[in-house]
Amino acid sequence: MADHSQPNNPLHGIKLATILDDLVDFYGWDSLSDKVNINCFKSNPTIKSSLKFLRKTQWARDKVEDLYVQYLKKHKR
Repeated sequence: MADHSQPNNPLHGIKLATILDDLVDFYGWDSLSDKVNINCFKSNPTIKSSLKFLRKTQWARDKVEDLYVQYLKKHKR
């Protein structure tokens, strides 16, 4: 049975790793750290360390997801 519980959620089915990859590819680490002020984007940033932090820190994940929704609205029409 298909899961149709979140039809209005633009992030439904998108992995956090995909979100982070897309944002880093588009903005780069420097611009991303300006947009989302967290140390894992500033000090020796890697996808692995950022994913680990974002999975444990809901407020930071919320900010990254909000930025991704804005990115989708502007660039993925």
